[in-house]
Amino acid sequence: MTEIKIALVGNPNVGKSTVFNRLTGLRQKVGNYPGITVEKKTGSFTHQQTRYHVIDLPGAYGIHPSSLDEEIVYDVLVDQTNPNHPELVVVIGDPFNIKRAVFLYQQIREMGLPAIFVVNMMDEAERSGTSIDVSKLENVLSTKVVLTDARSGKGIDQLKDALAFKPNGYAPSFVIPEEFTAATQYIREHTGQRNEYIAWLYLSQKQNKHLNNNQVEEITTARQTHGLNYHRLQIREALARHASLENQLTGVIKDPAKKKQYATERADHVLTHPVWGYVIFFALLLLIFQAIYTWSGPFMDAIDNAFAWLASSAGEWLPAGPINGLITDGIIAGIGGIVIFIPQIAILFIFISLMEESGYMSRVVYLMDRWLRPFGLSGKSAVPLMSGAACAIPAVMSARTIENDKERLITILVTPFMTCSARLPIYIVIIGLVIPSEKILGLDLQGLVLFGMYALGIVAALGSAWVLKQLMKSKYKSYLILELPTYKYPVVRNVLLNVWDKTKGFVWGAGKIILAISIILWVLGSFGVDERFTNAEDVVRSEKPGISETDFENEVQSQKLEYSFLGTMGRFIEPVIEPLGYDWKMGIGLISSFAAREVFVSTMATVYSLGGTDDELTIRERMAAEINPNTGKPAYNFASGISLLLFYAFAMQCMSTIAIVRKETNSWKWTFIQLAFMTGFAYIAALVAYQLLK
Repeated sequence: MTEIKIALVGNPNVGKSTVFNRLTGLRQKVGNYPGITVEKKTGSFTHQQTRYHVIDLPGAYGIHPSSLDEEIVYDVLVDQTNPNHPELVVVIGDPFNIKRAVFLYQQIREMGLPAIFVVNMMDEAERSGTSIDVSKLENVLSTKVVLTDARSGKGIDQLKDALAFKPNGYAPSFVIPEEFTAATQYIREHTGQRNEYIAWLYLSQKQNKHLNNNQVEEITTARQTHGLNYHRLQIREALARHASLENQLTGVIKDPAKKKQYATERADHVLTHPVWGYVIFFALLLLIFQAIYTWSGPFMDAIDNAFAWLASSAGEWLPAGPINGLITDGIIAGIGGIVIFIPQIAILFIFISLMEESGYMSRVVYLMDRWLRPFGLSGKSAVPLMSGAACAIPAVMSARTIENDKERLITILVTPFMTCSARLPIYIVIIGLVIPSEKILGLDLQGLVLFGMYALGIVAALGSAWVLKQLMKSKYKSYLILELPTYKYPVVRNVLLNVWDKTKGFVWGAGKIILAISIILWVLGSFGVDERFTNAEDVVRSEKPGISETDFENEVQSQKLEYSFLGTMGRFIEPVIEPLGYDWKMGIGLISSFAAREVFVSTMATVYSLGGTDDELTIRERMAAEINPNTGKPAYNFASGISLLLFYAFAMQCMSTIAIVRKETNSWKWTFIQLAFMTGFAYIAALVAYQLLK
């Protein structure tokens, strides 16, 4: 069977992913390009005894890169040694901006690559009264032209048939100006490049990563010798191509009605309005937050109950001993800690996919860019930051929509400062302990403090983003180049595939790290070598004779935790956390909540002899009665309570987030920088607060 590698190339918002999904179905793989975090989608299908391997390249407006996505397109197409380099290119355009797609097609053909041309979204063209003269367009492009409606699958079979078409010779549309021929000839001689247009591209690109150092030096020499500026060469080519395209495409598009554009313009009068645009956007965000927080609730409860039942059943079925605890409290609990996030991730990406598919996401970017730009962020950072109020994990994952690598990195690094729902149990318990239940101007003081914690997260995120922008200032420069596409009905198939890919990526990518740390925490909390750990029952009976059976079990559990390896670590770090107003018991809570922030509450329940209960009021009562042995004062007083609130507001206290940041940045360096900065900042803020308020 013959095997052919093909690449799908097109401008953003032309339905390229829909064509890819139609061709490959579920035979897809999603990963990252080597060394970067841009997503790579590949798939395959068989047609007429030929196996086609398809790569869906990122959206691009041209071969000259202005974003990380376009750099990938250029590298894959120009470098014949690239493992993704195609034997055939399928250029996809839409009928409303066909000139722009032809511009890209011409560049690809002149690089020496065979290509066919697809005009997608013909259903929308027909509704607007637009038609394409296929024969004339084929003459202009010297290739096969296929009309498709990928949403319904119309034209996909014709596209598969067209893949066997062998394009004839192609006459270049762009003739290299005579004053640059000497430079291009020099490049051809010194790089071994036989294609004249690729030699031109070498001169007109900012960088050519696939070339060796000697070849890069030759290009630099040619530019200096002939006084060339790569950006001016790009402009020269663009002007020449656009001038010739006006004549070439005359008569290709027939009866171009403007109904679709008019409907889009009318919608944009409201959705991008300087007042109503923001009102609608924030109302939509409120809906998203409510959906993530409330719609996911029953699913998360069902998952939690299912894993609790599984752990209980396994515990009854397995013989008592360490293996029982490892499987029930370590492995099953660890897997449950991964799976329980799936509803939130799925719901968030359903909304994000709907916004992207409909064309509304571009309007969000436009609205928020002016407000976020001073902090080194872009309009595309708005959705991850706002989503962080529900959960940082899907929020960090949603930063994939940001093309600029610096803006995406800054967004990922600061998003965990946003107050997520996992912090809420901690805030509620601590605020109830240290903030009096009073009214100020008719408003509940505890509610105001809770609102202040959310506002504090926003300030910390934007402030940290500004600092990162200053640190990257020497190499940080970005402009928002944005297209506002026409509005379209979302393709359900695309939405579901996107949600599936993102959810699967989290479970398999971050899940391995989460499971490993969960098992480690279980081992640390379940074993110890101290005599008070190994003889906990005898110690409790001797120190507290006459204790009831229920209290005895709780005291034994608390005793074992105190002298387990985890408890030893808590006592070990006590000198470090004592200046913050914490004792060793709080230290255990800090360590164990590394698995997930909300674990702090259940850990405190165990430490204070409450077994595994998570009854909020009971925990609060016991915590309120707890005395810090170092100070002789209540452990949870105003100073230590505010200190603890600030620590959890700023600390990177969630292994799931660390795992997903590592996956999304593809860098342990930035992950450790983020962890060190947030933990250090949290420690200093908590220290200052306690020392001032104690």
